[in-house]
Amino acid sequence: MMSFAIHDHRLAKPGPQSAALRDYDSVRRAIAFISEHWRSQPTIEAMADAAGVTPDELHHLFRRWAGLTPKAFMQALTLDHAKNLLRDSASILDAALDSGLSGPGRLHDLFVTHEAMSPGEWKNGGAGLMLRYGFHPSPFGTAIVMTTARGLAGLAFADPGEEQAALADMQSRWPKATYVEDYLSTAPVAQRIFDPKLWRADQPLRVVLIGTDFEVRVWETLLKIPMGRAVSYSDIACKIKAPTASRAVGAAVGKNPVSFVVPCHRALGKDGKLTGYHWGVTRKQAMLGWEAGKVGMQ
Repeated sequence: MMSFAIHDHRLAKPGPQSAALRDYDSVRRAIAFISEHWRSQPTIEAMADAAGVTPDELHHLFRRWAGLTPKAFMQALTLDHAKNLLRDSASILDAALDSGLSGPGRLHDLFVTHEAMSPGEWKNGGAGLMLRYGFHPSPFGTAIVMTTARGLAGLAFADPGEEQAALADMQSRWPKATYVEDYLSTAPVAQRIFDPKLWRADQPLRVVLIGTDFEVRVWETLLKIPMGRAVSYSDIACKIKAPTASRAVGAAVGKNPVSFVVPCHRALGKDGKLTGYHWGVTRKQAMLGWEAGKVGMQ
């Protein structure tokens, strides 16, 4: 049975944190409009109207949020750009380091070191495991950050009003664990995840993966995909020596409990289509566009 120690729910602090959530709300509306109309290359005025801001505000919003102009962001959402991300995807995985880090020398990578919990710990539903969690603003809406003494174990996202449902979804993965809301202890982890200035190879973010052996193998493969690139589900299946298991790989990608950090958003259909995403395709588009701004449009 799931046990809780719940304190006050601080979904967002005043000031800059609330501003971050407001930014994403406008971005989310703009993305939805661009996704539907990109073939007709809508004007910035039309995009701004859909986002509920002025054209000037939209321009500054995208520059502040992703380092891209609205037009460049629109290009990052096109199918052609997605197909470009997939170029040489199999060779990218073949060349990836097996050290557990996302790779030294990659200027824009969120450097991660990871370990997997034992199969017994997963089978026991997290019994004896304490997970501390907090609600934090992020470039992609409210983030739910979950940590153990061994490192980051969960990262989920929620739109306004969906925070508790997203939390319940995460808790259902480890139903026998103890959950303690602890904003102060999870805040530094959230900052480390979402502030690129803190992404350092010499201070990697510690992540603990809690899942089946097959799922962990898929998630470890996701960690090898560089920012600004993508791979197909079939490429991942081949990499883990299960070439006929593309559908099972897709299911494992969908169960990834550490969104963004373990970059399941970089897994695309073989034709470049975004397909599904547990936290919403709009958010997946936002992540890919945000990353395009960090590495520079190809």
